[in-house]
Amino acid sequence: MKDKHQIVMKHITTLLIMALLPLSAQAQTVTLDECQRLAQENYPLIRQYDLIRQTTDYTVGNISKGWLPQVSAVAQATYQSDIMALPDPLKKVLAQQGFSSKGLRKDQYRIGIDISQTVYDGGLISEQKKVARMEGEVQTAQTATDLYAIRQRVNDLYFGALLLDEKIKLNKDLQTLLRSNLDKLKSMLAHGIAMQSDVSTVMAEKLKAEQQATELASSRKSLMDMLSVFIGKSVTSLAMPQDVAVTAQDCNRPELQLFDRQAELADAQERLLDARLLPRLSVFAQGYYGYPGYDQFDAMFNRTWTLNGIAGVRLSWNIGALYTRKNDRAKLVARRGTVQTARETFLFNNRMAEIQHTDGIAKYRQMIAADHEIVSLRSDVRRAAESKLEHGIIDTDNLLQEITRENQSRIDLATHTILMMQESYNLKYTKNN
Repeated sequence: MKDKHQIVMKHITTLLIMALLPLSAQAQTVTLDECQRLAQENYPLIRQYDLIRQTTDYTVGNISKGWLPQVSAVAQATYQSDIMALPDPLKKVLAQQGFSSKGLRKDQYRIGIDISQTVYDGGLISEQKKVARMEGEVQTAQTATDLYAIRQRVNDLYFGALLLDEKIKLNKDLQTLLRSNLDKLKSMLAHGIAMQSDVSTVMAEKLKAEQQATELASSRKSLMDMLSVFIGKSVTSLAMPQDVAVTAQDCNRPELQLFDRQAELADAQERLLDARLLPRLSVFAQGYYGYPGYDQFDAMFNRTWTLNGIAGVRLSWNIGALYTRKNDRAKLVARRGTVQTARETFLFNNRMAEIQHTDGIAKYRQMIAADHEIVSLRSDVRRAAESKLEHGIIDTDNLLQEITRENQSRIDLATHTILMMQESYNLKYTKNN
């Protein structure tokens, strides 16, 4: 009974392993869209988004503190060459009345505190916060642009690996075909129909194909390793991408968002220039403990430290901003022109790339149509050559030429198919469609 139970459990375990093996293999297969997503998530630059957000929040928070009361502590000690004193006749009169006036002391001291609260700043703090936020948006747009460029690098690795996959498959087909003809020649040699040199020639060609297989496998491993590092995930196989239809909509590249943010930053900086010209209204209070106090007449008679205070309203207008305003505005105009020129240059180059990819798709489509017919014809010629070799009409070299030509036609078909698909995805990348 126990042995029967163990046998049942062994069968169940075997079935589970067989069921999980396809899932494990499938888990290592990735699509192009998945690679694009994982590459952006795994790229170190992605952390820049959070750093920009934190920096912007800190900057805006510091600017907002401009509305808090500004407090400063003051400690001062001075010695004057001359001080205020009563006229001598008045001193004599006061002395006759019993009052002694020594005048102010030449050494004077104060320890105090100044408090100022902005009431109206002409919108300066508000505009400074807008500029800080816009600078953060420009940095974010620049990061998005840099991250978007990763898509092209992933495309190149992905389609390069796919092309090698196709060449490896065709190489296996070539080895199978050579092996089949080698077996036929060995049989013919055994019956005295073929020569040893014919067998050796095909054997050498088969070894050459195996050597090419090793080189192709090494190149594929290199591309797959780089792709795995890019996406942060081990990859063993790639899914063939689906045909992509690129619509005729306008370009939606992140570079255009960057240009928009840069232009908006220049607008915000211009509004900040206007805010710097407006007057500022604040209330203030000052207090200190020292000598002399505000009552200097009393300080002439009593040289003691006293508490003193003052409060008021202050209206200030810094007209120094007018000195550089003209040049500052001219710089912003030049910056807008630079941004506009960069936008027009990007759109021009992008349009050229669109035309190139569109024409490339059309070219490969025509070549693929011819490739199918060429492959069919080359296959017929190769089969005919095999038959002629069996009947002694042609030699081994002629057969190998036809096998090579057929294999090359299949490589051309696979290459043109992959390149057409790559052009389609490059066009999608160019338009961000």
